[in-house]
Amino acid sequence: MSNISGIIKSIQDIMRKDAGVDGDAQRIGQMVWMFFLKIYDDREVELELVEDDYKSPLPEHLRWRSWAANKEGLTGEGLAEFVNLQLFPKLKTLVPPPGDLGRKASVVRDVFEDANNFMKNGTLIRQVINKINEIDFNSREDRHTFGAIYEQILKDLQSAGNAGEFYTPRAVTKFIINRLNPKLDEIVFDPACGTGGFLSCAVEHKRKLVKSPTDEETLRRTIHGVEKKALPHMLCVTNMILNGIDTPSGIKHGNTLSKPYRDYGDKDRVHVIATNPPFGGMEEDGIENNFPSHLRTRETADLFMALIIKLLRSHGRAAVVLPDGFLFGEGTKSTLKQQLLEECNLHTIVRLPNGVFAPYTGIKTNILFFTKGVPTKDIWFYEHPYPEGVTSYNKTKPMQFEEFQTEQDWWGTESDGFKARKPTEQAWKVSAAEIAANGHNLDRKNPHQAAAVDHDPEALLIAYGDTQKSIQSLRDELKAILSDALSR
Repeated sequence: MSNISGIIKSIQDIMRKDAGVDGDAQRIGQMVWMFFLKIYDDREVELELVEDDYKSPLPEHLRWRSWAANKEGLTGEGLAEFVNLQLFPKLKTLVPPPGDLGRKASVVRDVFEDANNFMKNGTLIRQVINKINEIDFNSREDRHTFGAIYEQILKDLQSAGNAGEFYTPRAVTKFIINRLNPKLDEIVFDPACGTGGFLSCAVEHKRKLVKSPTDEETLRRTIHGVEKKALPHMLCVTNMILNGIDTPSGIKHGNTLSKPYRDYGDKDRVHVIATNPPFGGMEEDGIENNFPSHLRTRETADLFMALIIKLLRSHGRAAVVLPDGFLFGEGTKSTLKQQLLEECNLHTIVRLPNGVFAPYTGIKTNILFFTKGVPTKDIWFYEHPYPEGVTSYNKTKPMQFEEFQTEQDWWGTESDGFKARKPTEQAWKVSAAEIAANGHNLDRKNPHQAAAVDHDPEALLIAYGDTQKSIQSLRDELKAILSDALSR
């Protein structure tokens, strides 16, 4: 087995010597397109053994085996010129032929649409290529080991990224897919799929149901995602290939929000949505105008919520990760919550503890589970506790899927209205009527536990603001009393 962790470190050290690579984000971008082509070629080797008539969507001279596999091959200025003048221009403009071959070509073209070669030194490029060639992605052990390294690359990417973009811990994605329980023929969609965490879990979940080549094709065509940024999109496609989706044509490079709200129709509706939309960020100018006036906002997560409700089919199921701010927010958020309660059964809100997304953000988050087509009667809240002996999560000690076993044991079934659910120290129920009467505020504290001090900065600022308003109100009242007394 290759020492993959050591290989990744060696690649990063080589790239640091190249004058064209500036910072972690570029280093990761450079590494990912090279890994993509190596993984793609290794998978093609496998397919050529099982398919007599397999055809590659890539011109022969651009396949990894033709220009990169030989460690004594093209190097120096010749390699740099080949990459910049032949490889990238051709891959960015691949013309897809009809049929399956065209779908494969479109996947590669979309991956390279906004990709860049940052390295300038052809000799260093060859050194990186030779290191990558030490990994055999057709080796079960190498592929399994690379999965862990891949997740580390994702975390590094988030550390180098922008505010509002967080790597969703695998424990959370796995729990959500476990609860949504998508059937083999149900379309699973993530409208802000990032690097494909939810979708890869959906693939793993569905693969247990695959019994034939026809089932495998059903699996492929029911995995859908959209990501607007080039690097996460490339990582997502690579992730799908590593998970056995050879032609991930359902993964699109674009912005789900850029299509007018009214233009989404019945053909766009899906069975299952699992997503962690970017929150805390603002959309580019004009995007909000794609939405009806009562849903317009610059807050990205709110726009996604509006669209998620619309894109679910009748009886379609969704789970969305959202910050506390959505639960108690007013204005457009209140409008969205009213629509959610009236058009969907918001049956469960899992309140996650601090630190789930550490170190990217300390904002407290929640998972909203809902089904479209039936209005909400009651909402169950479940406050997920830290495991015994744990006071916070961090990079080295993240949340584990096994922690959700208590939720799974408590969950019950939606078909009977979750009759088996009982209040516990972590679980309680609130009627939709009470929520509506309270301005659709979903920020409900656990009634079974004493109020604890919330050290979340956002919560502290809100509490501080409320205190200042109360103080000012008392000052105004006192001023009025004194003024009245003096005027007598």
